[in-house]
Amino acid sequence: MLLPDSAPQRRALADRLEEAGALRSPQWRAAVEAIPRELFLNPGVFLPTEAGRWRPMTTLGTDAKEWMEIAYSDQSLATQLDGHLTADQAAGLVAGVPTSSSTMPMTVVGMIEDLEVDDGRTVLEIGTGTGYSTALMCHRLGEDNVTTIEVDPQVAARADAALEEAGFSTWTVTGDGLLGHPARAPYDRVIATCAVRRIPYTWVRQTKPGGIILATVGSWPYGTGLAKVTVNEDGSAEGRIIGRSSFMQARSQAAAPLAGDLTARTAYPDTVRPAKAPPSLLEEWMPAFIAQLAAPGTQFVRAVDGDGAQLLYLFDAERESFAAFTEDTSGWVVRQGGPVTLWDEIEQVLTAWQDAGRPDISNVQLHIIDRAHTYWIEKQPALRWEHRLA
Repeated sequence: MLLPDSAPQRRALADRLEEAGALRSPQWRAAVEAIPRELFLNPGVFLPTEAGRWRPMTTLGTDAKEWMEIAYSDQSLATQLDGHLTADQAAGLVAGVPTSSSTMPMTVVGMIEDLEVDDGRTVLEIGTGTGYSTALMCHRLGEDNVTTIEVDPQVAARADAALEEAGFSTWTVTGDGLLGHPARAPYDRVIATCAVRRIPYTWVRQTKPGGIILATVGSWPYGTGLAKVTVNEDGSAEGRIIGRSSFMQARSQAAAPLAGDLTARTAYPDTVRPAKAPPSLLEEWMPAFIAQLAAPGTQFVRAVDGDGAQLLYLFDAERESFAAFTEDTSGWVVRQGGPVTLWDEIEQVLTAWQDAGRPDISNVQLHIIDRAHTYWIEKQPALRWEHRLA
């Protein structure tokens, strides 16, 4: 299918991004206007439906006008499900979990602006995905100054082909981005388009002193924060969470979905008591973020029983512990089992956070050394977390 020239759509996209405050400099506006997003959506995308399934839309099988509307819509577009399925391989509505996507342009451009990268700087990108963000940086910085890593060989091959079509022969590497790419280090900037449980120290080691690392930290699909840290001469890094952010988890860190009868897994608690803080707080962004700091590795699960009543759970598979919540007329009751009282750990910080006036996620600071990550909120000693590395 011969697509029409998308220059008008690119200019309109740049206008929207600028009006929203995501696009703030003429250099990045020039990149947005120059790079056709539609090149990076082959062979197609999956659009969500109200039924919770996905509708495949392919480049060749979609009307050109409709395809351009999809390509320049203000949304993230899933390009792969379950680690292998692409839109050209699907017939009709399908179920699945997105494992690669073209992130919403508002998020992509906002992050690139937050990276504070100047002309001629070198960038390491973790998570090539479709290659659209890679192309934006190649346009601004030059293809030799951009190194991008993608863990999925098929995703990497599609991105590399799209980048070549856009005119960029950049350094596209297939591998585990958590290890960085030491062969071309040190870098002036590191940017991750996947979420990580914590910023790997390998990224710090591969960044020049004064360089910036920008990455989404956390392990839940929400309640994650965009960390921006600067690398110091002594090999440490420090900064803060600059806002909310949501990305797919790095493949090697993605938690396996919990299967089986959850009520059976929580049938024999060690303790039962009223919850002092409602577990429904964990459905809010900032409480979810500090819960992940208080109990790393914990999964939060929502369910309903046969009568339609809401059930909430916390599971920590590595520490073989759980907390299960039920609500009655007097409030929430927590049942805990295993060697770690998960809700005790989380409830304590939620209470401290409420007592501190419910500070926002942007108040969280962090410091990274090779042996530990420390997060804290200033003047709140109860809101401080040190994660030591084994």
